[in-house]
Amino acid sequence: MKAAIVKRSARGALAGGILGLLSVAGGAADAAVRIDGQVQAGGGPVAGSTVTLWAGSAGEPKQLAQAKTADDGSFALGADETPGPAESLYLVAKGGVPSVNKGAGYNPALSFLAVLGGTPPADVTINEMTTVASVWTNAQFLDGAAVEGPALSLSIAAGNVPNFVDLSTGGWGGPIQDPLNSGQTPTMANFATLADALAGCATRVTPNACDMLFQAAKPPKGDAPADTLTAAEAVARNSAYQPERVFALLDSFYPVPKGKHMRAAPFMPTLSFAPSAWVLPLKFTGGGNAGGAKVMFDSEGNAWVGANFLVGWQGHDDLWNGNLSKFAPNGRPLSPMTTGFTGGGMLGPGFGTAIDANDRVWVTSTSGQTISVFDKDGKPLSPPDGYNFGGKLKTMQGVIVTPNGDVWALDFGDDKVVYLPQGDPAKAKFYCQSTDGAPNKDSPCKLSGPFGLAIDQQDRIWITNAIGDTVTRFPANDPTKVEIFPTGGGSGKGMAIDSKGNAWITNTIGSGLTLETKLRLLELKLTGAALSAIDQVALGDLLSHPGLGSVSMLRPDGSPMPGSPFNPGSIWGAWAVSIDGDDHAWISNFAPGGGLTELCGARTETCPPGLKTGDPISPPGGYKGGGMQMLVDASIDPAGDVWVSNNWQD
Repeated sequence: MKAAIVKRSARGALAGGILGLLSVAGGAADAAVRIDGQVQAGGGPVAGSTVTLWAGSAGEPKQLAQAKTADDGSFALGADETPGPAESLYLVAKGGVPSVNKGAGYNPALSFLAVLGGTPPADVTINEMTTVASVWTNAQFLDGAAVEGPALSLSIAAGNVPNFVDLSTGGWGGPIQDPLNSGQTPTMANFATLADALAGCATRVTPNACDMLFQAAKPPKGDAPADTLTAAEAVARNSAYQPERVFALLDSFYPVPKGKHMRAAPFMPTLSFAPSAWVLPLKFTGGGNAGGAKVMFDSEGNAWVGANFLVGWQGHDDLWNGNLSKFAPNGRPLSPMTTGFTGGGMLGPGFGTAIDANDRVWVTSTSGQTISVFDKDGKPLSPPDGYNFGGKLKTMQGVIVTPNGDVWALDFGDDKVVYLPQGDPAKAKFYCQSTDGAPNKDSPCKLSGPFGLAIDQQDRIWITNAIGDTVTRFPANDPTKVEIFPTGGGSGKGMAIDSKGNAWITNTIGSGLTLETKLRLLELKLTGAALSAIDQVALGDLLSHPGLGSVSMLRPDGSPMPGSPFNPGSIWGAWAVSIDGDDHAWISNFAPGGGLTELCGARTETCPPGLKTGDPISPPGGYKGGGMQMLVDASIDPAGDVWVSNNWQD
């Protein structure tokens, strides 16, 4: 389930420039690209606004056309140049006289954005709503009014704009107002409140409205913004920084009249109290998704999710019977609505989903005790009973595909590692097996419920132990050279390697796992109990001790980072971790209320001023909203969106 879209800051400076006017509105009728539209502010037209059509790409943006709006805010643009497949079109409206407050005259601080993508609609409304939608989906590709980034990233970002806004009308988009989001999340109120803040400046509801907006949006580092577009960007990139400042603009711009109950704000609904952060989560389901687990992305940015449950079953009584789901980058389900993709020996995917360079999807099964493979269309490539190697596999969990195409998977139930050179099941090898055949007995790798794994820049395999407080590491070319490192936390689950080779490990229970629970888990493990029974014991201990859990950071030499393990107070039941382009760590929390925790990573220069490695960037309770509950994965797509899987519905 895609439960949140959370945009992070721009990763590296973006260079914007004007290459020249290629065509003007006068040639619109016969142009290759024709766009008719209107600029609005505060719900009314804007006259005399300069509207420019740009093509964003990996290089500097290209100006394609420009026009000024008429008294009714209308404009017509035409460009002779057909956009290339790597380009994303967008419109910028600057300045103008809003009809809502003509007496205030021309407003140079008015700056609105509408990102259209590769195929623009024929009619476009540019307003506060399109600006918020375009900024929050494209934040890391924006430098002022310039959009620049990789083709796939720009395509994904543009494709998510209609989830928030109807570009033709400037009103609400479809998903944000569907039953999953409008009634179950605060996203509409977050969105409309942001739009109202921009509208207050655009229409100058008070003489100093723009100065008030710019001060409220001022980031922790750098100057205050100078127009509505850069103000929106500053808020999006620093969503948890003093969010009450922007919220306070509601009362300043649109106070509730005496004796009334509603504000006269142009956009509704508005928030009743300040959010913990200005994030805009959206929730998606379908495609056979129930109890979603690991999320991975193919070469087109589609999200593949292993589902623990079958849709319609009774959840807790039927763990590990689910299938495989696929979602488009905008959250639209692409797998069969109820069943998802089936076959290939898959039965109950756990935390094991990986995608290779050929877009083949590798899935491990907990109940099926198999490894399965699917093509990019969801057709099983593995045999009907999957790959079990003559019954040698037990409860399977993590799986990865290394850069050279090798597949590594973990047998949680048998404490061993499965190796498929170049993804060839016929050449399968097993490592870390105990000498006497009993799990966790005399294992050369000291595995105890191996769960998640990763490969670092030195081609070393790192493995977490869910029933323990250590990680195992060995060179991929020589699994006999085993090293064991303590993590300082208990029940390691997810793992990620940052750009400097540091290993980040989520400790679901942290150091607070009781001795009684540890012994009970080990007993269940040694007797071959079903994973659901082990989970029930661990979950019971977790839920009875709020705040348990942490995240460890081990340097490339295996030594702990000072202060590790980290728990800034927002971690409870840490399950998965992903590293973004700024080397920030994003942690999912498998606990009631869910929540995402964002930590400052190894490159502190990308963090807000004064933060050190391990300090929280997210608000005290983590990022909330979007219907997030007990989260398993937090995975970052090529456009910087964070996808989190709701695994356990409360």
